[in-house]
Amino acid sequence: VQLVESGGGSVRAGGSLTLYCAASRFFPCMGWFRQAPGNSREGVAVIDSDDGSTKYADSVKGRFTVSKDNAKNTLFLQMNALKPGDTAMYYCAVRLNSGCPLLAKDFPYWGQGTQVTVS
Repeated sequence: VQLVESGGGSVRAGGSLTLYCAASRFFPCMGWFRQAPGNSREGVAVIDSDDGSTKYADSVKGRFTVSKDNAKNTLFLQMNALKPGDTAMYYCAVRLNSGCPLLAKDFPYWGQGTQVTVS
């Protein structure tokens, strides 16, 4: 399993970024997680290809949008109205089992991460 994230960077508060995750194959459940220094890894957004459903952390609802291109095995995260509190390393993760929870412990495969810094 290979997951390669890209799109991170530095942006001012109120700005936007789009994150990308290229997977080596199709996974029905893909998600974004983040980890700031000193904090545990938290779920940001997941998308389930089985029914198209999505889940978001309360802190990003209305600002972030997760989407997926199944033909290209690519996951996206459109992040708008960014806040300094969004600063973290963002990770793409996938799972094969049924269901698509917003819980890091339920995802066995992870990318290396891409840094997002909001000032």
